[in-house]
Amino acid sequence: MNDSNFVGTQSIGPLTNLDELTGWIIYEDDEILVVNKPGWLVCHPSKNGPWSSLVGAVKQYLGVNNIHLASRLDRETSGCILFAKNRASSRYWQKGIETKQVKRSYVSILSGELFEKMSLSTFLGKDPESDVFVKQRVTEKSRKSKNANTHFYPLISRNGYTFCLILTETGRKHQIRVHAQYIKYPLVGEKLYGEDENYYLKFCEHGWSDDWMPVLKMKRQALHGRCLRHEQSDLPFKANLPGDLRNFIKGELDLVDDEIEHCLAKADELFAKTGFKLSLG
Repeated sequence: MNDSNFVGTQSIGPLTNLDELTGWIIYEDDEILVVNKPGWLVCHPSKNGPWSSLVGAVKQYLGVNNIHLASRLDRETSGCILFAKNRASSRYWQKGIETKQVKRSYVSILSGELFEKMSLSTFLGKDPESDVFVKQRVTEKSRKSKNANTHFYPLISRNGYTFCLILTETGRKHQIRVHAQYIKYPLVGEKLYGEDENYYLKFCEHGWSDDWMPVLKMKRQALHGRCLRHEQSDLPFKANLPGDLRNFIKGELDLVDDEIEHCLAKADELFAKTGFKLSLG
């Protein structure tokens, strides 16, 4: 990932190109295209042309006018994204998502040392005290709030940080980030659900500032969609850990590449064993 892509504003994002896109492809056949989205690229089309979003770039790559985005991630979240190339494939994956036959796993770097699995079942709703319209928070049950279930599995905790597997039973807006803040282990690099939401507001207006690095530690939230799997398939699609997360883990948690891969293998094994069996009621 090119860190210079973070200097732009939220409204006018950076552009990608064909060479970058083809380097992100995890799997492709006549039915689907799976890519490892970088953490600086939005999914949905913007006003800045087709190469300013993942959907626009994929349309250019495939030479089509329409494509179905079967799974999405927030702009700053990297990882596995699946596109369905035709209606039949779209129905298959959409039904799988609706019936919870499609699951995904995430890995993240949390601020603070978490040593035991933590599971949450709360209600989420709009944060009326925030100046950010999209911001969510844990709230009481109501007509507008939605239940959200999240499981945090620490893979290794060291030097004030935790490399963590995260599994969800629900797909609510900003669910992982809200819950991480709620349990007082916010994501490294978190502008909105971290120490001060003004970082998010300033970023939207002016883009990234290196002056924030001593506090935020990373230029984006340290969240990565690791695996995506349909229950009817034995093999998940896996997105390699991006360089910025890997470098942070090596530098701050003092892990070498083999140790990081061991943690990822542990995360993948936990996902394979528990991903479709989770239940908080």
